[in-house]
Amino acid sequence: MENLRTLEIKDNAFARQFETTVEEGLLIVEYSLQERKIFLTKIHKPEDYNNKTVIDQFLKDILAIAVERKLKVVPILPEIVTFFKKNSVYKELLPPGIRL
Repeated sequence: MENLRTLEIKDNAFARQFETTVEEGLLIVEYSLQERKIFLTKIHKPEDYNNKTVIDQFLKDILAIAVERKLKVVPILPEIVTFFKKNSVYKELLPPGIRL
């Protein structure tokens, strides 16, 4: 199992995605920005990559970036909605009116 470390995240604004490199390849979360909100729309993983611990760390790091930029977060992808449900500390990042 990979050591949990702070992941090095690149915000590829041109492609509208956050990227981090894992041993198996590139881990990507696609997003779109709209009126101080960031919509997390897709996760791309290397084939057969299912390290939940690293994926969760990647999402936590992305949410830290959202806090830094004062953005509300709208999880679109069911996998990200599940992450929010399991990590209720992040629910304050949801825009008013969004309930999970």
